Amino acid sequence: MTAPDHPPVRPAGTVLVADVGNTRIKLALVEEHGGVAGGRRLPRVGRRQDLLSRDFRPANLENWLAGVAPGPATLLVASVHEAAAVRLEAAVAEVSATRHRAVRQRRVGHADLPLEVAVDEPHRVGIDRLAAAAAAVLVKEPGRPAIVVDCGTATTVNIVSAAGAFLGGAILPGPALMARALADGTSRLPEVAALADAPPPLPARSTRSAIAAGIGWGMRGAVERIVAEAQRPYAGAAQVILTGGSAGMVRDCLPGAVELPDLVLAGIALAAEPAGGR
Repeated sequence: MTAPDHPPVRPAGTVLVADVGNTRIKLALVEEHGGVAGGRRLPRVGRRQDLLSRDFRPANLENWLAGVAPGPATLLVASVHEAAAVRLEAAVAEVSATRHRAVRQRRVGHADLPLEVAVDEPHRVGIDRLAAAAAAVLVKEPGRPAIVVDCGTATTVNIVSAAGAFLGGAILPGPALMARALADGTSRLPEVAALADAPPPLPARSTRSAIAAGIGWGMRGAVERIVAEAQRPYAGAAQVILTGGSAGMVRDCLPGAVELPDLVLAGIALAAEPAGGR
């Protein structure tokens, strides 16, 4: 299934993007659009603001909006956490109404992205996976497939064909989910803090460090093995692109990977591009 032939015209005024995840809401200003004469390039985003998905302070949102969008703006919302997205949209609407700040909002779905989605049920694929893939199409070397590794609340490994189609991939729990599952599923194991960097060396000499080592080395091994399996049809020629808050945990086991922390946000920004920029 492909994106429509005529996606929405780029919104007038400032364009903002929101990646509403299971743990965090990542907000950013689109500083530079990606449409160029004769081709496309990745939009540039900045002025990041992160909020907690389950409990954020509206004042932080209001202060950020005041700084990045003093005039009319459009907020593009891509969400895998419906309740958090609804709270965000309500808070933005309240700021817009009470502070006389014209902020329009639009949800981003798979059909809004310039991406062929070659899976069984395109509408069920997480929009964060598709946004990262759409961005990867513009980042990868022409003629090469790409493997996109996104280390967040869930860790995903997705494949983009050489022609730029999303082919699907693999999903596994991220480190915070693994830690929570151990704590919830046992009577005596503590919940360790979320890991973002390399795991502790073995042998671990305390329960907490043993959990951190198990999660960290397990995550590295899983990602490395999944990427190797994804590379098999391409004889190792697929370009690896890395993103996500826990990317540091697997960085050194993916040699040659291109790391782009704002890949998903840049992909969401592509939904603002006019048809002529495709």
